[in-house]
Amino acid sequence: MTTFIHFALTARGCCAVVCFSCCLWLAACQPTAPAAAPENVAPAYALAPVDIQNVKMEDNFWLPIIRRVQEKTIAYALQKCEEEGRMDNFLIAGGQLPGTVKGAMPFDDTDLYKIIEGASNSLISSPNDELSHLLDTLIAIIAVGQEEDGYLTTWRTINPAAPPAKWVAVDQGVRWESLGASHELYNAGHLYEAAVVHHLATNKRNFLDIALKNADLMVATFGEGAGKIQDVPGHQIIETGLIKLYQLTGKQAYLELARYFLDNRGNADNHKLYGPYSQDHLPVTQQTEVVGHAVRAVYMYAAMTDVAVLMNDEAYASAVDRLWENMVGKKTYLTGGIGARHEGESFGENYELPNLTAYAETCAAIGSVYWAQRLHRKTGKVEYLDVMERTLYNGLIAGLSLDGTKFFYPNALASDGVYLSNFGSCTRQNWFDCSCCPTNLIRFLPAVPGLLYATGEQSIFTNLYAASTAEIALGNTMFSLRQRTDYPWDGQVSIEVNPAAPSSATLKFRVPSWARNVPMPGELYAYLGQAEQSPTISLNGEVLDLRVENGYFTVTRNWQAGDRVELSFPMPVRKVVAAEQVEENREHLALERGPLVYAVESIDNPSSFENIEVSVDDAFAVEAQDILGGIQVVRNAQLTAVPYYAWSNRGVGKMKVWLKRATP
Repeated sequence: MTTFIHFALTARGCCAVVCFSCCLWLAACQPTAPAAAPENVAPAYALAPVDIQNVKMEDNFWLPIIRRVQEKTIAYALQKCEEEGRMDNFLIAGGQLPGTVKGAMPFDDTDLYKIIEGASNSLISSPNDELSHLLDTLIAIIAVGQEEDGYLTTWRTINPAAPPAKWVAVDQGVRWESLGASHELYNAGHLYEAAVVHHLATNKRNFLDIALKNADLMVATFGEGAGKIQDVPGHQIIETGLIKLYQLTGKQAYLELARYFLDNRGNADNHKLYGPYSQDHLPVTQQTEVVGHAVRAVYMYAAMTDVAVLMNDEAYASAVDRLWENMVGKKTYLTGGIGARHEGESFGENYELPNLTAYAETCAAIGSVYWAQRLHRKTGKVEYLDVMERTLYNGLIAGLSLDGTKFFYPNALASDGVYLSNFGSCTRQNWFDCSCCPTNLIRFLPAVPGLLYATGEQSIFTNLYAASTAEIALGNTMFSLRQRTDYPWDGQVSIEVNPAAPSSATLKFRVPSWARNVPMPGELYAYLGQAEQSPTISLNGEVLDLRVENGYFTVTRNWQAGDRVELSFPMPVRKVVAAEQVEENREHLALERGPLVYAVESIDNPSSFENIEVSVDDAFAVEAQDILGGIQVVRNAQLTAVPYYAWSNRGVGKMKVWLKRATP
């Protein structure tokens, strides 16, 4: 973390001497008492995730990515924020620096919020006093920009008549005047989400109090009642942020306002509708097809799932089920990416999944994972984890370069080396005027350990496989699970189970969909042929005669210290076909191994790239290579393929996931 600390202490601009010392003083004076405990708030989800503070990653895949974010990407992003005036805007809004609004977007404030959230997730798993103090300094800068009544959107505070120069869709004028485009409520949502994580990580109130003051302003401003504004946000996320504040504090008004914003989408009597782009064309409980801006959509669906569970609302539950089925069955890329069109950053029509012009925004992949985890916690159904895993290993981490300082905003499934798919580039860029994706990766990736396990009544769910040690409370017994595996490169998993005392419990071990001969739920993709080997499970060296039920191997027994479960998921190279309705992929195949989708790059296939064809009967070898951070390539006489997530780390070149199918 020394790079991060060094940058913060030597940064210029927002941390100029006259202001930086003031911010340090403000940080030191912040109260650290915990938030009030929720009253009468019982966890309503069927399953609870095992917190990242109780999961220690020890693997060679996710741990290096997380460390790269912690040690390099956070510092890099803070430097970019400093260069572009993100911190300055809070100080200008608070009158501590002269000047006009800096930056390009009305949601630039959220970049700092998301960085703080990611750094706070890092603190949960790896306590660090210096990092914690640095976050206090950043939070003190943010506090300067908050108005007395709690309002916090710096560009409007600085000069409501002068929106950021490159954002022409925002009306000039007072607060809340153009909620379809101003992102005032979107800013608030990211503030709330980050503040909750920071409080859980540090037990401090400095960021949380900023968020609560703003949330109380929202409660006083929006909703039913005399003098309140009848409207909804153009860009969703305030809903999940409010719900997290509710879950932390027990304040019912936060949950009710989140519900209000959802209930009134598509309600023309409430406000002038923003249309399908903002999922504001129909009441949410009547929506059956995922449409419009993909990030807005999945953030909204996550909030709808929260409401379905926390308020026991069957209409909401039915709606999210329909929307999930449509998204996964007709509008999801093989990589787990979502959003077909650059225009509107949006979903296309059913089965509209172009490759070269795919949008598949990194933020949308992250939002999809957030939604999938909620649905799994609600139902325990494995299908949500199957999509989550596919997205994690492919369409999500592709957004970050192997050196941690370059980014994909859209994630294409093909490149001709000419089409500028990534906002003016054929490869990853150092940064963007709209930097939502880089900072979203920062907030998300340090939290990956929290996806590995979940608990239900007397049950532990192993959701994802990665070498790790987890301490899991189940009833009155603490279980220590030590997982050893080289996943995703190898399908052998060993889990040592150590209860503090002999204890009866159910352990459920997910069998990934690819090991069940299904790429994804639904009929959008299928494997050619059946796998020759089936997954197996052993207990203390004895193979168990268990069937895979509902996607899990389920073992119920009186567990003893030293019990060892061994799982074997055969990992042959598989050939995938898309549904006939996906026009671009007709007569094409894609290659997978385990959870990884593979891509063919011209750098590895310079003479054959344009003419590569794959036969149904082609055999492939798997070979470990010390390139791209250490990977396993798939090859035969015609081609060499690398994991999709690692493509475009060796300069501009051509790439394709879908390969022409050789005719007999």
